[in-house]
This record gives sequence, structure tokens and C-alpha cells, in this order.
Amino acid sequence: MFYEDELPDSPIERATMLESIMTAAATDGSPDNRIYEHLRREFMYDEELKNLLPPFVRSHRNLSAFRSWTQKQSPQWQPRRELIAEGFRPLFDYLEGKGRAPGDTVVSDALVSFDTESVHSVWTKALARRSTDPEGAITIARTLLETVCKRILDERGITYADTEDLPKLYGMAAKALNLAPNQHSEEPIKAILGGAMNLVNGIGTLRNRLSDSHGRGGKPVKPSPRHASLAVNTAGAVATFLVETHLEKKPS
Repeated sequence: MFYEDELPDSPIERATMLESIMTAAATDGSPDNRIYEHLRREFMYDEELKNLLPPFVRSHRNLSAFRSWTQKQSPQWQPRRELIAEGFRPLFDYLEGKGRAPGDTVVSDALVSFDTESVHSVWTKALARRSTDPEGAITIARTLLETVCKRILDERGITYADTEDLPKLYGMAAKALNLAPNQHSEEPIKAILGGAMNLVNGIGTLRNRLSDSHGRGGKPVKPSPRHASLAVNTAGAVATFLVETHLEKKPS
């Protein structure tokens, strides 16, 4: 039996405890399976961190099954320790800030104030997958912009078809917010707004274009973490721009 207040408070300390428990289970320790199950469930329910967990955490609900799996990986303890440490690296890098961009907090603050349940939750999923699942992160970046555009159009009473793609939705939202390039005469403003529209169009097609293209040997070219970072960071910046403009010009 253990009590919640006996566990450390910060996510990084809890992640460290989870790693220690699993290392003990893979060697000669006798950790408490109840704490493992509690911590695992906690991280699995966190949309921001779930995809950063090692695959062996997501796939093993109890320590007995995990220990059996490690024994198949190596008969020696040291390789098991190294396997666990390497598996936890993405999670620790993220919690320590190594996987975050300078603008992540700014975007998070803007989106959480606008819509915590849908818009901000999509943003946290994109952040979590930026390094570990590039294709998924790019798809979610597109979903983020679609969700923001639809929410803005809904609040402004503008109808749209469910089948509208991202460029069309963004064009409608930009026009409603006076952000369309043809609504301005100043060349620098037109250039910036036109650039934003081009970025959105690029995000809308990035994953499909990369997956459909082929490199040497005819193998599809898959998006890399740097492609995902570009898509997610750009989507976050554009989404923040839309949200801040919408809130500033929000109809009564």
C-alpha cells in the first residue's frame, strides 16, 4: 500500500522513479508493482508525455511481464540497464527542456487562454510527437490550424463545409480577420500575410508530398524530426497570430 503524497511532485522526478523501478525489476531488485502501475497510468493519460514514453513502458502493464521481456533481450544486467536508460532519453530530454523550442511557451499560453479542451490539447499532442513521430506531428500541426480556423469561423458565425481543406479554411478565417493579403495596400504587410498563407498551404501538403516522393532505390522519403519541428513551430506561430487577432477583434 502506498499513498499519492509519498510520490515526488515534479514530472521529471516521477519519471526518474519510474526508470529506477524498471531498472530494479530488470536486475535484482524487488520494486513495488503498484507504484509502477500508478506511474505508468499517470504518464499514459498525459497526452503531452504519452508518446515520449519508452515503447516497453507502453506495452507492459506490469513488472512481471516487463522483467520477462528484458530477460529475452539480454542475459546480463548491464545491457538491460543501458536499454532502459536509452528508452527514457526522449522523455527526460523533453522534461529538461532539450526538446522544446523557445516559442513553445508563448504559443501554449495563447492557445490555452483561447480553448483549453480542443485547441490547446491538439497543440500539446503536436509537441509530444515532434521528435518521436514526425509524420504524426505534421498531421497534428495541420489539425491544429484546422481546429483554430473552424473555432474562429464558428465564433464569428461564418459557415463552412466539413469537407473544406486547410488552405480554404485559413483563407476564410484570414478574410474574416482582415488578414488576407488582398485586403491591404501596404506592400510589407501584404508580403507578410502572403507568406503566412504560403506557410499554411505548405503545412497542408507537407506530409503527403514527402510520403509520395521517392529517393534513391524508389523508397518513399519520410519526414524527419526537423521537418516535423518546422511544421509544428510554424503551425504554432500562425495559430497564435490568428487567435490573438481574433481575440483583439472579437465581435461582441
